[in-house]
Amino acid sequence: MEALERIFRLKENGTTLRAEAAGGVTTFLTMAYILFVQPAVLAIAGMPMESVFLATCLSSAFATILMGIVARYPVALAPGMGENFFFVFSVALLELGGQPVGWQAALAVVFISGVLFFILSLFRVRQWILDAVPAALRHAIAAGIGLFVAEIGLLHAGIITINKTSLLPQLGSLSSPPTLLALAGLVATLALMARRVRGAILWGLLATTVFGLVGGVVQYKGIVSLPPADFSVFFAFDFAKVFTHPEFLTLIFVFLFMDVFDTLGTLVGVGAQAGLIGPDGKLPRAEKAFLCDAAGTVVGACCGMSTVTSYIESAAGVAAGARTGLANVFTGLLFLVALFFAPLVAMVGAGWQIPGSDPAAFLYPVTAPALILVGSMMVRNLTRIDWDEVGDAIPAFLTLIGIPLAFSISDGLAFGFISYPLIKLFDGKGKDVSPLVYGLGAVFVLRYIFL
Repeated sequence: MEALERIFRLKENGTTLRAEAAGGVTTFLTMAYILFVQPAVLAIAGMPMESVFLATCLSSAFATILMGIVARYPVALAPGMGENFFFVFSVALLELGGQPVGWQAALAVVFISGVLFFILSLFRVRQWILDAVPAALRHAIAAGIGLFVAEIGLLHAGIITINKTSLLPQLGSLSSPPTLLALAGLVATLALMARRVRGAILWGLLATTVFGLVGGVVQYKGIVSLPPADFSVFFAFDFAKVFTHPEFLTLIFVFLFMDVFDTLGTLVGVGAQAGLIGPDGKLPRAEKAFLCDAAGTVVGACCGMSTVTSYIESAAGVAAGARTGLANVFTGLLFLVALFFAPLVAMVGAGWQIPGSDPAAFLYPVTAPALILVGSMMVRNLTRIDWDEVGDAIPAFLTLIGIPLAFSISDGLAFGFISYPLIKLFDGKGKDVSPLVYGLGAVFVLRYIFL
């Protein structure tokens, strides 16, 4: 216990071993869906599912534990949603010369972007970016991510769906079994939170699982299974195609761009939720967190993964009590344990396929309530924004709505970084804006022009 106290400073951070364990388990349960989504998505590119499952567990465990021990943050990592679809449809299935690029070349792209990402982190470029983010945008990013988390939860629950004709969100079928399960779990978790039960979100997840088993939505598939021994996607790089086609330069930049700004937004959002932002408005040890995230991408690519990045679902663990990197150690170990308990993890993280829809369309009713409630709690950061100051309020609002509406943290940040310096210039306060913010705004503009 003394060693844990010395490494993670539990008392200093106002937490306990029990709270960290609850937070770590909660984070894992809210992320467990990636263990089953990732193989399904990458299989579209022809990658063997068993090997991808093994790689997902190992790369997530490595990156998460590294973040916990080195940066001491309760921010878990795993292959990113969004990045995995980009990996498959924009790279692996991209046709050059009449033939698909292939997932091996896509892995090489991820590896190169990860190495560049690591170099940027090593020279504190990302730290400078984080320190230059205005306070109003930091608070808006945290709240915007909260709306994004809640939006994902509502979609995973089936409470909100996307109309196939108008492509606009609409109310889902509230009578469908998975949606009823999510609503029951939402009520149960709300009741626990209202009673101020410690670890309410974790207990809510477990209660929802039990409800699902009783109602037949969650299928019992056993408890223990032997881990797969398929390493065919490990170190399967095809650098030859990458170095012979200039088109890959753009793809490398896009992967790098997505990872840098998704991680930036996640660290700010989860850091604010956990009370990790210092009195000076900065995130301590951020440079170590960036290095860990970059290392996760590099090692993940070696394991055969699309970009490994920080997960906004970590906010659920923070809400359950996580305050230090010890929670990450628990989460990372659970990724390793999942290798032996895949059927058990499937009961929490596996999806319910939506009848008559795309084969990749699933609902995740067990974890959805946790995401909805955690997202709602993250919106409290809006009270820290000076809404009477137009130069702060408008960029903050655009960031706030941009993240969930664009369904992208990096695109939401773009709204803020482009509008903030412009409005400050119009307001006669252009000298108050950091040169780096001007530079980032220009980078985002160039991104939309040329990419």
